[in-house]
Amino acid sequence: MATLDLSDTYIVDVPTIRPHVLAMATMHYQSMVIVRLIDSDGVEGIGEGTTIGGLSYGEESPESIKSAIDTYIVPVLQTCDIAQVGATMAKVAKCVRGNHFAKCAVETALLDMAGKRLGVPVSELIGGGRRRDSLPVAWTLASGDTARDIAEGEEMLDRRRHRIFKLKIGKREVRADVAHVGAICKALGNRASVRVDVNQNWSEAQAKLGMAMLHDVGCELVEQPIAGDDIAAMARLSQSQPVALMADEALHGPRSAMRIASAHAAGVFALKIAQSGGLFATAEVAAIGAASGIGLYGGTMLEGGIGTIASAHVFATLPELAWGTELFGPLLQTEEILSEPLTYGDFSLTLPRGPGLGVTLDPDKLARFRRDRAAPTLHPLGAGA
Repeated sequence: MATLDLSDTYIVDVPTIRPHVLAMATMHYQSMVIVRLIDSDGVEGIGEGTTIGGLSYGEESPESIKSAIDTYIVPVLQTCDIAQVGATMAKVAKCVRGNHFAKCAVETALLDMAGKRLGVPVSELIGGGRRRDSLPVAWTLASGDTARDIAEGEEMLDRRRHRIFKLKIGKREVRADVAHVGAICKALGNRASVRVDVNQNWSEAQAKLGMAMLHDVGCELVEQPIAGDDIAAMARLSQSQPVALMADEALHGPRSAMRIASAHAAGVFALKIAQSGGLFATAEVAAIGAASGIGLYGGTMLEGGIGTIASAHVFATLPELAWGTELFGPLLQTEEILSEPLTYGDFSLTLPRGPGLGVTLDPDKLARFRRDRAAPTLHPLGAGA
């Protein structure tokens, strides 16, 4: 039986390489909650819980994620055989409602530990195991300036780093946004795939107009144009518009995936491990989508290296991933907090082959970026954990 011996949860704030403009916020840095667990045999697991813009995106913030883990989840882990990841997370689910981002961070750390114990990558612990060793990765053009976005897209194509681009829109008037997207589609031509993310910022009427116009200028996909809780309106748009609608903020795990699939409210699912509540739940969401004829896209919460590679381990197990992924989070940050940066190249992210997640943290970077810089690295349980 493996019991929890040490734990630590802390927030790191890493600047972004440029302002990242979304409909609900402009990011200048990314705050990530890092979880470290060590069991009674000395095996360490790491996890990450990351959201966007504090509370401007969803119901969990970095501060609430840390609090939920320290105050409510760690005491549950102390009562479990944490080598049994599924049983442990089932008990956590009974004791802690919601808090998907916090649960995802903990489950990631437990799976990292399990993989290290067994000497296998996390991808071999999910579903039927790994089916691919690399994943196509999109890049988000989010400066809001058309000329700058075109130049950035050209640079990414020249460097063979990305050929899928997602544009963040929704702050401007619909026609102005479409003009911005159309100019980029025209400039990049058939060398790239262009998609947009509205982050729920349109009304149904605006979405009806915008989606039709976006199709005409060459946009291939529109992510969450309206409120995620308006499934009926999503269904009307999805079934009446020629451009594909992707569900994102509407997806919060398997039950919401079933509701969306049953209503024919989306043509694509944006899979996110944090939003779904963990890696296992994400695999369930993917299975529901695939069985319903819904395309799959590997989404991101702009996580750092840990959350990004955890997502990649799940996405690598999927039979089909027609829309690729957008696992570029670490590339948006000025520095990587891993000892060895993730490997990007030839338009893809390569998965590590090592046990567990296959990555390790850089202690010097953590010491520099963690919010509580004077804090010890690990807390013995019962002494400030």
